Amino acid sequence: MLKLNSLNDKEKIMIKKLAVYLGASSDAKPQYKKDAAQVGEWMVNNNLELVYGGSGVGLMKILSDTILDNGGKVHGVITSQLNNRGTTNTRLKNLDIVDTMDERKLEMMNDADGMMAIPGGIGTLEEISQAISWITLGNNAKPVAFYNYNNFYDGLHDQILHMHHEGFLEKRYVDAICFSDNLDEILNFMNSYQVPIRRNF
Repeated sequence: MLKLNSLNDKEKIMIKKLAVYLGASSDAKPQYKKDAAQVGEWMVNNNLELVYGGSGVGLMKILSDTILDNGGKVHGVITSQLNNRGTTNTRLKNLDIVDTMDERKLEMMNDADGMMAIPGGIGTLEEISQAISWITLGNNAKPVAFYNYNNFYDGLHDQILHMHHEGFLEKRYVDAICFSDNLDEILNFMNSYQVPIRRNF
């Protein structure tokens, strides 16, 4: 059975390992590629180890390579299917190859102290959405954030607010998700994160 090792609700969070979800497409506009490198530099400057999907493609390669180039630590988790397709970043010394996407997501969430999405596609959205969903179930006591570079996640933020206004999402869960275009603000949010009371159906 897959199980997330969540922190105790009263245990103070100090972010040392950050799971980052981001795009693997090589077609991302240049501004997003440049930003992925800047996120990597910021992580190294803040002594944050990267936990990510292990890919050597797209923004995932740029982020991981930037951290490695600057002496930072990277833990990659990739599925055997993707590894067999040759998408793995071959520079990784800390790499786990797992059987399924579910195992990949779970290992990343277990290893990290917090989760952050930067611009990406459907896969990015699916992975970060699971982390948010598990907050409402009481299965994830770790903070979740969206780095809203270039207003990339404005539409998603509006949709989450709409879910709240229509009665599908309690305000405490809206407040438990950070949307910001400031990385330092995201880290402060994570380090001061208070786990919301889980939903009592």
